[in-house]
This record gives sequence, structure tokens and C-alpha cells, in this order.
Amino acid sequence: MAIIPVPQLSDNYAYLVIDDASKECAVVDCAEADKIIAAAKQHGVRLAAVLTTHWHGDHSGGNQDLASKVAGLKVYGARAEGGRIPALTNPVEDGDMVRIGALEGRVIGIPAHTNGHVAYYFPTLKSVFTGDTLFIGGCGRVFEGNAGTMVDSLAKLAALPDDTQVYCGHEYTEKNLRFALTLEPNNEPLKAKHAWSKKVLAEGKYTVPSTIADEKRTNPFLRTESPELRAAIRKIAPTAGDDPVAIFAKARELKDRF
Repeated sequence: MAIIPVPQLSDNYAYLVIDDASKECAVVDCAEADKIIAAAKQHGVRLAAVLTTHWHGDHSGGNQDLASKVAGLKVYGARAEGGRIPALTNPVEDGDMVRIGALEGRVIGIPAHTNGHVAYYFPTLKSVFTGDTLFIGGCGRVFEGNAGTMVDSLAKLAALPDDTQVYCGHEYTEKNLRFALTLEPNNEPLKAKHAWSKKVLAEGKYTVPSTIADEKRTNPFLRTESPELRAAIRKIAPTAGDDPVAIFAKARELKDRF
């Protein structure tokens, strides 16, 4: 069993999720079909499915092309996306299961970035594919939900086992952590991870995956109870509310302008 990142477009990640026994694989979030087909050929696996996290074109824009080139391809995506996922064959909802060879994954509904955004959690791989909801050191913009919806969605992901590997949809890590340091400049794990991210990127490597435990230590959007972060928010916005949703909303607003 293996997870292979496949860079897409300028800073997107797709992922091959491979079942070793059957040599079947799925691709999470296909933007460029030919790159996915080439990666599958390189690793000697058969493309069986697409696992789409949400409808945005940089995560689903390659679906139709891939489906036209791979016979029998199943395309999974949320029913709640309202038909906006190209080439969809298998609509899914929160709690549904997907199967790739012997691998079984659970669909987790995590709306806010889009109304139907989902994650795919594979317990045997100890891995979750979070699209544009949970990034390393950050979270997605709230386009179709509200701050409360995003807080609830992030809480679902944070409740996964601490050793769960987090595979997100973009290479935003260094900038996310740089922003996080404006709110928690004394967070030692955060400082170390930011320095690490700069080194890794300078070496031409990927910053994925992270882990749920690491995100709880370093991601400001999972740290709305941090006294240092809350004090930083109050200093910037003295009239901001004190509850976790208000703290999250102000942090997200600041990140939008960062």
C-alpha cells in the first residue's frame, strides 16, 4: 500500500492511493489527466477510481479527460456539490465507504470551503485526504459556508487519531506557517516546523504529509484555545468575540489579507 503525490498545475497535489495486492489505485483530485496516467504507468498500477474532494476546477478539472481515457473509471464525489463535479458516477455522502482493491476509505463531510466538500479517510493507511479544508498550517477560505461550519468541519478532522497522516490539496505550507507565527511567535513547535518547511522546499521536496498531532501543535485554525493566539487576536481586534468561532473568524480574516 502506498500514497504517491502527483504535482498538478502550479501548486496543487493529486495523490495515487495504491492497493498493492490488486495493483488497483485511485487518484485523489485530478486536475491534469495525462500526469495521472503517466504516474500510474510509472508505478505499474491500474487506475480504478477518482476520489474528488470538491468541485473546484483545480481539483476536478481533469475528471472528464481521465474518464474518457480510462475505461470503467469510477468517479466519486459529494452529492451535496449539486452536480458540479465533472464525470461523476458515484455520488457519496458523509459516512459512506469507498473501496480500492482491498483498501476501504470513509467519506467525511467537511463543508465550508464548498457546500459538499469531503475528506477521504483510510484507517489502514492511517491517512486522510483533506482537499482544501485542512492544509498544513492552515485551512481553506470559507467560500460557501460560514465560520461556524468550518470550525465544525475542522473539528471532525482533528478528532481523527493523532498519528493520522494529513495529505492536503496545495503546497501552501511555508506561507501558512509564516502567518501562524504572527499569532503565536513563541510557539516552539511552530517555529521549528516553519524552519523545516523552508529547508524542505529549498531542496525541491514536498511538505506533505503532516499529522493530526502536528497540526494540533502548529495550525492556528486548530488552536483557537491557545492563550497566546487569543491575546494576539484581541490586540488586533479588541471588539472581536471571545468564543472559538469568533476567534477562528478573525484569524481567517487576517489570513485572507496576509
